[in-house]
Amino acid sequence: MAFLPFNIKKQKKLKVIIVGGGYAGLAALINLLQFAPDTDITLIDPGTQHLKITHLHETFRYPLTDLLFPFYDLESRYGCRHVLASVDLDQNTLQDCQESKQLILDEGVLNFDYMIIASGCENSVSSPMDSRNVLGLSDFSATSGSDLLGNFFDQNDAANPVISVVGGGATGIQFLFEIKQFLMRKKYKAELRLIHSGEHVLEQFPDGFGTYAESRMRDLGIAFYPNTYYSEQGSDHVFLAEKITKKQFELPSGLSILFLGKKQQKTYTANAFGQIVINRKPLQNIFTAGDCSYYQSPGSNTLTAQSAVRKGKLVARNILRHSGFPGLLEPYIHHELGYVVSIGAADAVGWLVSEGNVITGIPALTIKELVEAQYDLLLAGIDTYLV
Repeated sequence: MAFLPFNIKKQKKLKVIIVGGGYAGLAALINLLQFAPDTDITLIDPGTQHLKITHLHETFRYPLTDLLFPFYDLESRYGCRHVLASVDLDQNTLQDCQESKQLILDEGVLNFDYMIIASGCENSVSSPMDSRNVLGLSDFSATSGSDLLGNFFDQNDAANPVISVVGGGATGIQFLFEIKQFLMRKKYKAELRLIHSGEHVLEQFPDGFGTYAESRMRDLGIAFYPNTYYSEQGSDHVFLAEKITKKQFELPSGLSILFLGKKQQKTYTANAFGQIVINRKPLQNIFTAGDCSYYQSPGSNTLTAQSAVRKGKLVARNILRHSGFPGLLEPYIHHELGYVVSIGAADAVGWLVSEGNVITGIPALTIKELVEAQYDLLLAGIDTYLV
């Protein structure tokens, strides 16, 4: 175990509840069983399978099933238990759980020694969506991109339909280029535009990211509307507003695809060891990880799969440390070593080691594939992460 390997068990078998079967939840589960195979783990998640959501834009090329990891496979492989349920835990409930070491669900009462909250966060939506001509990330989580766009063209009789992608963050850009290449492969006659509230795309990254992505957009003839707010998608037009002047206008559009970023509805503050803090006091037996967590530490709190996995692994190690002797916990100090945004199937832009070290093309794409392969190996029970 990283940093503080000395740990002597006080008891033979721990009972651990993990709320959330995303990147952080599964990283914690697998690491617990790696170091303490006899741990009794109950995974609570409202879904039946884990989705490798960082690959979702690739469903224009590959089946959606390639990205799904059913929880029943997890149960059979690791001997854990999956409970199909949603859990909403406020501060009072968490304090009650800490005192009683019980989580009360409609399905019954679950006893635990430790609990990990890794419930993630939701994707933002602009307004109630018309499923016919407005799509969001949840639609792509249920149906492959190739099927969704195929259905759109089957039902659309316009000679040259327009597709509006809304949102120039990492997710929106990755989908944008996959959509463009899908249209070219299938020889669909359609126009593609990007609507973004900022002046440039990928503004949360070094300047080279946006510059490179926008140059590739120009090469492929993708129209770009910066400093523009999306209002709604009508039957054949999209309604927009200029960010600075607030002037409203509309453009022809048969389909809008919204990528408006993540929305942290409930964030759990944690100390540097991952223990949830309420009224400035840590709950000794309740930890948090992933996008729903904010750590009071120098480590990265970005809403990325990299940070989620590192936090999940950390709380797994710290649960084992806390349950043993001498009980010394490891602080969260992980900083991301790079980040890559794919620009279609054969191109990417990213940074490595230093944010000033921007890389593009095949080298960037290779790094992205290596990082994602590392997580695939973790799901298979092979941990290649250094910490």
